[in-house]
Amino acid sequence: MGLLILLGLFAISVIIGMPVAFALGVAAISAFIYEGLPLMIAFQRIISGISIFALMAIPFFIFAGELMFHGGIAMRLVRLASSAVGAMRGGLGVVNVLSSMLFGGISGSAIADISALGSILIPVMKEKGYDDDYSVNVTVTSSLAGIIIPPSHNMIIYAVAAGGGLSISKLFLAGFVPGVLMCLCLAVVSYLVAVKRGYTSEAFPGFVILFQHFITAIPGLMTAVIIVGGVLSGIFTVTESGAFGTIYAFLVTIIVYRSLTWEKFRLAVVNSIRTTSMVMILIACSGAFAYLLTFYQVPEKMSGFLVGISENPIIILLMINLMLLLLGMIMDMAALILICTPIFLPIANSIGVDSYQFGMILLMNLGLGLCTPPVGSCLFVGCAVGNVKLEDAVKTIWPFYIGILVALMLVTFIPAISLTLPNLF
Repeated sequence: MGLLILLGLFAISVIIGMPVAFALGVAAISAFIYEGLPLMIAFQRIISGISIFALMAIPFFIFAGELMFHGGIAMRLVRLASSAVGAMRGGLGVVNVLSSMLFGGISGSAIADISALGSILIPVMKEKGYDDDYSVNVTVTSSLAGIIIPPSHNMIIYAVAAGGGLSISKLFLAGFVPGVLMCLCLAVVSYLVAVKRGYTSEAFPGFVILFQHFITAIPGLMTAVIIVGGVLSGIFTVTESGAFGTIYAFLVTIIVYRSLTWEKFRLAVVNSIRTTSMVMILIACSGAFAYLLTFYQVPEKMSGFLVGISENPIIILLMINLMLLLLGMIMDMAALILICTPIFLPIANSIGVDSYQFGMILLMNLGLGLCTPPVGSCLFVGCAVGNVKLEDAVKTIWPFYIGILVALMLVTFIPAISLTLPNLF
């Protein structure tokens, strides 16, 4: 009965529109009261959920992403990508994917990717004769690079949800190849769809222009080098690298590019505070919720349920993928990382899946949920930026889903894709 109260109140709260963080808190406290457990334990779990040093990196990553979004770095990355691959048939679609890979690897945010690159590329693609739905679909699906390619604050949340025993630097390394692989799959799909629809190519600007655009993009690209390289080299902790990366991004946008106005800086600060507050409240409330999931032995029961259906690791992995995909369609990603990791990670470990590999499987599944209705925040933002009806975009987005699913299956069943780099370093 207590488990029913916990999950039932959470589901009802989400359905009626309560923010997920508060829904987690209300459901957890109600279950504590029903079980007669001291509320002091609930509040201790809430506080301990955010009393983790590594979480201090999250506001730095978010603020750095906002500064780069508002500071003109995105435009320079688009120019670089356009010079490099714009001459392909339907090249602007591939440019969109490559730009997302570059910018996502710096900002660490899918929403920032869509907002920054979508506002630049979607109007240009429309002007060049690309269909509205194609322009939005490429932008939306390629934005998932910001979730997989480091630095990603979602990886930090996963590390915390996994119990704090995972190395964030190894998680960063594990995300490189899966992120690039997903972008390659999307680039192939973008090219094939462009050829089928008869889109034209752009003229190659020449190696001189390509080199010039590369030089102007270097200061922005160095942000990722500082953040990720500082962690991997051991020079900085994750939190320190986030702080140095933020300072560097600020200096680049006001001294080198000189594109960060006071109004844009104010927006970056306000958006960062809002996003950080939401994430931290979510992590805090999920601490009490996760405690009750363990109290009710949900991971053990879920493991027994899956093994009862099949003991074949392939079938179990396919079922986990399906569950994560379905959950990703109806709930916020950060909340699902915190809820699903304690449930599914032990099951994955029991069938021989490494924790770092499972992290990539989890992030790719839940990232795809951001692009699917009914709760696809990336899809909604992309349609709003591109001024396209949601139903029009959904009708033609399925080839891009297939591209992401191909990458997901490869990551799921070929451990080396995720684990080669972490094992090397």
